[in-house]
Amino acid sequence: VQLQASGGGLVQAGDSLRLSCVASGRTRFSGFSDWRMAWFRQAPGGARFFVSAITPALEPEYVDSVKDRFTISRDNARSSVSLQMNGLKPEDSGIYYCAAAQDLQSSARNVYDYDDWGQGTLVTVSS
Repeated sequence: VQLQASGGGLVQAGDSLRLSCVASGRTRFSGFSDWRMAWFRQAPGGARFFVSAITPALEPEYVDSVKDRFTISRDNARSSVSLQMNGLKPEDSGIYYCAAAQDLQSSARNVYDYDDWGQGTLVTVSS
């Protein structure tokens, strides 16, 4: 399984960005439509933190700091997941990673419960 993230950039506070992640490949027992997909953010030198996730049943989950500003969506036909980020703030800056989890019983917010990761895309929000 390979995940390719894109869409990052340098923007000003209040601007919007849309991140995308395309998956290729499948495991022996499942494909993209079976996985929980998520976005995590990592500041330079920091830990990787949960931002948002979406289940195969299209149930979204967000960290409180991005609720009402970010929207996660998925397109199973295209094996892609997107994160629409509006009203960006400087504290939203970091490298955004998409991730895939095959075990839907695992925690959506635990970085260790994800099986595959993209290479990350950098988001920088200036004040």
